[in-house]
Amino acid sequence: MMMLVICLGCFDANGHGVVQNTPRFIAFPGRTGLERAIVGACAGVIMLGIFRSLIAVIILAIAATASMAQERGGRDGDRNNAHEDAGEQHEQNGHEQNAPGVLALLPGDSITEHSIDLPSGKLAYTATAGTFALFDQSGERSAQIFYNAFVAKSANTAARPVTFVFNGGPGAASAFLNLGLVGPRIAQFGPDGRDGSKVRLTDNPDTWLAFTDLVLIDPVGTGWSRAAKPDAARGFWSVHSDAESMAKVVALYVAKNGRASSPKFILGESYGGFRAAKVGRLLQSEQGIVASGILMLSPTLETALRFALGDALQLPSLAAAELEREGAFSKEALAEAEHFALTDYLTTLAGPPPQGAAAKSFYARVAKMTGLPVEAIARANGFIPDAYVKSLEADSHKIVSHYDATFASDDPYPTSPVPRGPDPILDALVRAYGGAFVGYARDELGFKTVMSYNLLAGDIAGKWDWEQGHGQASVDDDLRVLLALTPSFRLVVAHGYSDMVTPYAVSRYVLDHLPPFEGRATLKLYRGGHMFYLDANSRKAFSADARAIYAAP
Repeated sequence: MMMLVICLGCFDANGHGVVQNTPRFIAFPGRTGLERAIVGACAGVIMLGIFRSLIAVIILAIAATASMAQERGGRDGDRNNAHEDAGEQHEQNGHEQNAPGVLALLPGDSITEHSIDLPSGKLAYTATAGTFALFDQSGERSAQIFYNAFVAKSANTAARPVTFVFNGGPGAASAFLNLGLVGPRIAQFGPDGRDGSKVRLTDNPDTWLAFTDLVLIDPVGTGWSRAAKPDAARGFWSVHSDAESMAKVVALYVAKNGRASSPKFILGESYGGFRAAKVGRLLQSEQGIVASGILMLSPTLETALRFALGDALQLPSLAAAELEREGAFSKEALAEAEHFALTDYLTTLAGPPPQGAAAKSFYARVAKMTGLPVEAIARANGFIPDAYVKSLEADSHKIVSHYDATFASDDPYPTSPVPRGPDPILDALVRAYGGAFVGYARDELGFKTVMSYNLLAGDIAGKWDWEQGHGQASVDDDLRVLLALTPSFRLVVAHGYSDMVTPYAVSRYVLDHLPPFEGRATLKLYRGGHMFYLDANSRKAFSADARAIYAAP
């Protein structure tokens, strides 16, 4: 009987056990004592060889691990030293290395310390520029949301109010309100306040940080907020999904920073005011967070007010602009236009076009009130023509901004019969907020990225889902519920008189048709247009009015 032994460990010529890489095949013709001895010896040598091999592998592994740890520790130490030298502290180091696609361009959170001299004294504060990750139901990251927070040094931070701030659009980043109104730094546009090429940042003496901590948030597609996948961004661009994602970010900030007991307010500009009401409802219903109040700046409250009523509610803004141009502005003079708009003007537009002497008298009155040529009014049967911005100062080859009917600039297409080209405010002056904020974030807040900052993403508005299958887009129901369910809840709606985009009379109409709610919903009006905070006096006045709301019991 033949026996085959495969021996990895065998004897050398001197009878010593060795471990060989090539197996030895040893054949034995039978089971003799010699055979058993050889097999036993081979087995012992095999075990000895394996043991020695394991010892060698373990020693090498320990040495390699120590070397790698030392090398990595050196690199981490270099990074930490670099951050300390730059005055930065990153809380999410490394999240960008694991982020998908474009999100890998976002750095970790940057925390910096600052102070500002205010009329009330020096105020020290901590600034955070960073992001929050959002995840879908499968646990996969769906977006990264950029935010900028300012928290004043306080013995009891949890008792200080905190305000969550959004801009509008849809498609606008929060740099407008950050550098235009509430933040500790403010953008100045040259000596006359109208030259974007001369933008510079200075301390803001009227910063809201004096009475509330601030968290400014950019929705997906704006600022440095991005969806994880390019084709997934549209999933955030609807009334409900937008508000839902913003409510989630608010909840994440509150939880991370221990602000559950802080009074919470929301500030929104333009569509951001509309968003604020939706977010307020979802915070309450889905996140268990009850807001103390909402402040809206030039908000969109209602989208269904059109035709005769829509023009009637726009007329006071045009009258205010004409009074400003004539140097005759007063609340009393404007009150006459407001009364006319909702009486003779509205009833005339709602009926058949006037004829004869009645038409001539009516059109002349509207022309005088708005500054438009009487011929333009007559051609539109008394309605405000779409060419208002073109017609108003056509003789001087200037075009008026929809965002402030008192603001005119040279018309780039003076021979065109219809308005063409960019808006003098939205597409010229205030675009400088974008570059100013990028420099501010990089140089003062320590947030550095090569990703483009989207101040105003124009494509978002065109792709926005207003969900009108559920009825006309409105916040009427949201405001009613917020005011009714929270007895201390306060609503402030602020407008500039000469804003054509969101006329103040529309908001007055909406508020006038709400229940009284003990006077907790108020309308505040200021000189200026859609971004009335461009005017230093209006900015100061609105900030003072806001402070009073926060101080209210």
